[in-house]
Amino acid sequence: MKALLNIIWLVFGGLVLALGYAVAGIICCVLVVTIPWGIASFRIAGYALWPFGRTVVDKPQAGAWSVLGNIIWIVVAGIWLAISHVLTAIAQAITIIGIPLAIANLKMIPISLLPLGKDIVPSDARYPTYQRTA
Repeated sequence: MKALLNIIWLVFGGLVLALGYAVAGIICCVLVVTIPWGIASFRIAGYALWPFGRTVVDKPQAGAWSVLGNIIWIVVAGIWLAISHVLTAIAQAITIIGIPLAIANLKMIPISLLPLGKDIVPSDARYPTYQRTA
């Protein structure tokens, strides 16, 4: 079922969403100071391609730099990304088939707001040192 949902997701918005995050990652990596946000954008792009069957967890070694970076990210891009995820989820939820896609889109809001200090792992994996956040 996860594979079918991922294929439907890929066709109806996932590919465009992943390309957007990948372009943002490239731009951030070109500007040397913003490389951490570029790496986070690439990580989110992979998650946007295939979200079903994966979840977001906190990295235990994330520290104060992640908090500071996330504050900067929220001001610069995070709030706009979260709003776009909500608007897209509303559009997807109009049809019955789109409801799981809308839920997956809403599930991406926490990582689009606070990408630093997070990791994306398979949802059925057991990671005793990680705390699940989504």
